[in-house]
Amino acid sequence: MERRKTRQIQLGNVKIGGGAPVAVQSMTNTHTDDSAATLAQINRLAEAGCDIVRCAVPDMTAAEGLKEIVKKSPIPVIADIHFDYKLALAAVDAGVSGLRLNPGNIGGEDKVRAVVEAVKPLNIPIRIGVNAGSLPKDLLEKYGHPTPEALVEAAWRHIRILESMDYRNIKISLKAHDVPLTIAAYRLLASQCDYPLHVGITEAGTINSGIIKSAVGIGTLLAEGIGDTIRVSLTGDPVQEVKTGFAILKALGLREYGPTLISCPTCGRTRINLEKLALTVEKKLDGITEPITVAVMGCVVNGPGEAREADVGIAGGIGEGLLFRKGEILRKVKEEEIVDELFKEIDKILMERKNK
Repeated sequence: MERRKTRQIQLGNVKIGGGAPVAVQSMTNTHTDDSAATLAQINRLAEAGCDIVRCAVPDMTAAEGLKEIVKKSPIPVIADIHFDYKLALAAVDAGVSGLRLNPGNIGGEDKVRAVVEAVKPLNIPIRIGVNAGSLPKDLLEKYGHPTPEALVEAAWRHIRILESMDYRNIKISLKAHDVPLTIAAYRLLASQCDYPLHVGITEAGTINSGIIKSAVGIGTLLAEGIGDTIRVSLTGDPVQEVKTGFAILKALGLREYGPTLISCPTCGRTRINLEKLALTVEKKLDGITEPITVAVMGCVVNGPGEAREADVGIAGGIGEGLLFRKGEILRKVKEEEIVDELFKEIDKILMERKNK
């Protein structure tokens, strides 16, 4: 699919926009003033593949904690700032790679200029983040309720403040928990500017409902070429946000990371406990970071043929199954040995690739 053409910005060592791969972002939910706990979570996020991480900076104690976090983080750190420009300046002093900050909300032109003067020589991007739940009162009165036009107009107010100071190292997000509203807002803004866009459905919910809403909203926009970074907002462990983000990108063919599991929905021909088998395989695959496609099929009639594009797979039978690679049957395996044999073949494939 053709990606929307945007100008490129740099967050630490990660390129954003301008044809660079879509980056996966998350946010810590530890207290930023607890640098040890925050770093532990960032390391877990990085191990899951996270490209960029954002940390809340509600006060100067949190800003102080950023110093240690930035120094030891394996991935670029963005400081999340609201209202107080001094927190932005402290975050810049701490060495962050980016700021999430709305210039219209930090107290006037002189304070915005102070931030711009601090970030400009360091090439630190600013992300403008507009949320449907916190639109200015005059825009709510003008439009009656949050609309795509209201979100975009709010974004342009912040954008123009930075552009008036000759600052265009900008990324923008327009978030709502309402999926159609979010999609429409991003489409509208994408037609009006070439700034990189950070895409997500905010307050999407728990792992169950949140994944569905995020996959629909983020996936639709990415399929239209809109989106340079993404964040899946879920209530709970942020590592799940990263895994879901990569799953969305993999489903659209935009990023390769880790295994892809193919498993059939079962039918009356199935004579093996496929649900249990697929879940067992999925869990064991969780520790692999290399791209590999693994199929778990319910019967030997169509299994190898339907999953011939998989690198390796198994197809269940009665008390046994077939092990296959790229649709070619290797051997029959007893049911109780099928998972072990599958992973022996996976290890073999990965070793072959490493030795090439």
